[in-house]
Amino acid sequence: MSDLPAEFSLIARHFRPLAGPGALELRDDAAVLAPPAGRELVLTVDAMVAGVHFLPDDPPDLVGRKLLRVNLSDLAAKGAVPLGYLMTVSAPRGTSDEWYAGFAAGLAADQTTFGITLLGGDTTSTPGPLSLSLTAIGHVASGTAVHRFGAQAGDGVWVTGTIGDGALGLAVLQGRLADPSGWLADRYRLPQPRVGLAIAGIASAGMDVSDGLVQDLGHLCRASGVAAEIDAASVPLSPAAREAGPDWLETCLTGGDDYEVLLAVPPAREDALHAAAAEVGVVVTRIGTLSAGSPTVRVRAPDGSVGAFAKGGWSHF
Repeated sequence: MSDLPAEFSLIARHFRPLAGPGALELRDDAAVLAPPAGRELVLTVDAMVAGVHFLPDDPPDLVGRKLLRVNLSDLAAKGAVPLGYLMTVSAPRGTSDEWYAGFAAGLAADQTTFGITLLGGDTTSTPGPLSLSLTAIGHVASGTAVHRFGAQAGDGVWVTGTIGDGALGLAVLQGRLADPSGWLADRYRLPQPRVGLAIAGIASAGMDVSDGLVQDLGHLCRASGVAAEIDAASVPLSPAAREAGPDWLETCLTGGDDYEVLLAVPPAREDALHAAAAEVGVVVTRIGTLSAGSPTVRVRAPDGSVGAFAKGGWSHF
């Protein structure tokens, strides 16, 4: 831990109330955790930096909730049940206590929603910008985790929810697009991880869509050694995204920040997918097909032509 004079009182005020079993009330240097019997642990980590992954003036409660949810989205794509999380907060000196209170309140709200608790972490100061990292821990029945690899030629390409809202929401918050309903900005600030969708034994491969549908599907294709073709007209768009118009379609397909689940599903298991999705109230849509061939992604435009994009999605470097 760092030697900030007020660090331990800050932890006691804002983060100890978030701690769950195994966290040792955040009074030790490590947590002690045992997975449920017959289960395997699934771990994932994502970082968020002010001005890169969220806007510096975003409300702190929404920043906390987004930080947790983007990681829960990765667990959902593995078919995992959330268990706990570790978190690092590197904040500029002078960050107000009110900011920490709001940040912790957002985490507390989503801990209740998703049944997860804080296990530990670190707090430190930084010259800036605000940098956050969260490691989410979940569990699956032994041998059932869904991987990027495993997709086969003939599998359908499926997605949950709607695609493009997050990228359009960023455009709204940057003043580049109107959003009368507020739907798009909300989807950027507050993803909806599809926790609880029982995809084990149904999906042959899967991952969450965070860096752009086309790019992330390409990752799945490379891992599985297959090619993909998707129908742009089949990609599910929200009413707000459709209202933006066709000029924004490329942004929807490549912009990222969707945090929906992308799945490869054999035709024989489509009914099982629909049943699993209905169980948790999630809409699923088939948008394309996988085939034998080099790991490329072809996008069939609404007019039947094959689309070409300047880039497939977000790059971290």
